[in-house]
Amino acid sequence: MKVGLVGLPTVGKTTFFNLLTRGKAETSAYQSGKVNANIGLAKVPDERIDFLAEVYKPRKVTYAQIEVVDVPGLVRGASEGKGSGNQFLSNIRQVDCLVHIVRAFSDENVIHSEGSIDIIRDIESVAMELLLADLQLVETRIERISSGKKVTKEQMAEKQVLEKIRESLESEIGIADINLTEEEQKSLEHLDFLTAKPVIIVVNVDDEQLVEGYEQKADVLRYCHERNLPVFEVCAKAEVEISELDEEDRIAFMKELNIKESGIDLLAKAIYERLNLISFLTAGEDEVRAWTITKGTVAKKAAGKIHSDIERGFIRAEVVNFKDFKECGSMAKARDLGKLRLEGKDYVVQDGDIISFRFNV
Repeated sequence: MKVGLVGLPTVGKTTFFNLLTRGKAETSAYQSGKVNANIGLAKVPDERIDFLAEVYKPRKVTYAQIEVVDVPGLVRGASEGKGSGNQFLSNIRQVDCLVHIVRAFSDENVIHSEGSIDIIRDIESVAMELLLADLQLVETRIERISSGKKVTKEQMAEKQVLEKIRESLESEIGIADINLTEEEQKSLEHLDFLTAKPVIIVVNVDDEQLVEGYEQKADVLRYCHERNLPVFEVCAKAEVEISELDEEDRIAFMKELNIKESGIDLLAKAIYERLNLISFLTAGEDEVRAWTITKGTVAKKAAGKIHSDIERGFIRAEVVNFKDFKECGSMAKARDLGKLRLEGKDYVVQDGDIISFRFNV
């Protein structure tokens, strides 16, 4: 699972990156002229893993992880190569989801690149740059196919779809909002269009706004709801500082600032929902681990997430849902109470299933 942090310069993207990854990336990179992307891993908090680790005392505990790519701030004209331009765009074409950081906080020492705070304007500004970048890619691809000496049947079919897409992009309609058949979508998968990716909006506020709200909040929530954009707010700067405290002080400060869930908790929930993901769990003395799969995955396919041999030699899956396991307190008790069951290869794995796979190769 890979996400890209996007947004205008000086909105707090790298601070949010440091919060997610517990990194120490330079937050003044925009002013210093650096244009390299920051890449790190964010551990997805999971109370189920914490509980299983207490029960099994394993040698290793592995949480689900999100790979986070923090790219240089996007300026107007990035689709044409301005600012970090094409480098910025190439860094995010491979991600599964775009997380757009927008700025609500005011800070006279950190000047907004547009000169003022306007969240909806900033959302639309970045969205337009992504759309223009896709339009440029479509036109380049159409030209390349048209100028080829030998054009295959597949390329001709692709060109027809690209021409359909170009018309929509020129009307400022992103690819995610274009009605494409499954076959048309498949023909475009290799192009990694930016406006085809799910987007999550994160409003970066200051500690006062966390408690009292920010000026445009009602308008932003309405705007995002109308466009089916998940949105939540964080105070990235405060959370980074709080994360360095001991547990008792951290809980006290989070309560004082009205932080009910951390930034990584909120982001993980939004990503899992947006990408239709769930986690199944494995537990034993060697390791307790969370495995991320798409909702609707069957047991045999889930086994392949662990190792291809387990999928190939799949016999049965021993399954108990975490809620039942927690009530029972042990696997032996779950078995005695009939909560542990055997499932076949077509069983649809549920979120929080603790699974032990039987296989033979």
